[in-house]
Amino acid sequence: MVDIEKDFLYENWYVAGLSSDFEHKLTPLKILNESVVFFRTMEGVAVALENACPHRKLPLSCGRLHSESIECGYHGLTFDKNGRCIFAPTQPEAMPNVGVKSYPVVDRYGLLWIWMGDANVANPDDIFHIENYDNPMWGRTASGSMDIACHYLYVTDNLLDPSHVAWVHVSSFAGSGTEDVPLKVDKLEDGVLVSRWMPDREPPPYYAPMLSFEGNCDRKQHYECRLPSIAINKSIFTPVGEGGDDSALPETSFVNISYNFMTPVDADNTRYFWFQHRNTDPNNEALSKQMFEAAKIAFIEDRDILVEVHKGMKHKRTRNINLGIDAGSMRFRKMIEKRIAATSDAA
Repeated sequence: MVDIEKDFLYENWYVAGLSSDFEHKLTPLKILNESVVFFRTMEGVAVALENACPHRKLPLSCGRLHSESIECGYHGLTFDKNGRCIFAPTQPEAMPNVGVKSYPVVDRYGLLWIWMGDANVANPDDIFHIENYDNPMWGRTASGSMDIACHYLYVTDNLLDPSHVAWVHVSSFAGSGTEDVPLKVDKLEDGVLVSRWMPDREPPPYYAPMLSFEGNCDRKQHYECRLPSIAINKSIFTPVGEGGDDSALPETSFVNISYNFMTPVDADNTRYFWFQHRNTDPNNEALSKQMFEAAKIAFIEDRDILVEVHKGMKHKRTRNINLGIDAGSMRFRKMIEKRIAATSDAA
């Protein structure tokens, strides 16, 4: 029986960290409840290995890094960047079948991606595509990260819930229309999209200074989650009367996309990465910094709520309920459950 609170989707690419987080040194991390050690070779190539020597399971991160290999700190067994044992000083007999698991890793979009499943089926082309990433007309914030002491599905729940902004983000993302305009829920091939256009509304305080027009706006909330745990939150603003058709937005439209990547650490912790991408002011570093700092404040507000939600749900004494606004997140959870079950049946 599938338990999505404890089981994970392994045959997927996850963000291990910012590319700049990994250098020529041993960096241990836990991902999907597996211990992994990362390093870069002297040439800058990223490597990820099982963080346990096969002898007595001492973490390899407790050993010594050479140019392209790790020496165990207990008896000197040495493993190359592919996980093969290439030297065993206390073992005169050859050990050709001894090694540790090697995980495929790819640097892309300033992030280091790791494939947690069968390395033989890992395809870098399956890494989530970020449209306009290299478009010089688009502005981009720095990438951020934080640890959240909650299950990753509470984060995806939150990122499929446009309504929470009215109560959690009162001074930033909140705005009129989020309480009374119905949500549209669409099932995608590998995810769920929750959205709504809200006509003739006052822009939220966070976005108002960024718009090229004054007065009220037509506003769209686009909350999307893709397997395994990637969220795309898009905010679109147009002058009143010019919104409603995503394929025919006026030139004065302001589009901001928040890309969010949730990597499960274990059943109680999530590592969260994000950056924002906008269709204006590509060289405005002050605006990028302002947007990054404002978004970080909002994400801290989310984190504080979700930590308590995780505690409450984990130790609940009475039954919890779902609301109509949970339709998107419940559909995404069902998709996760089915995919885990299908993977288990195929194994």
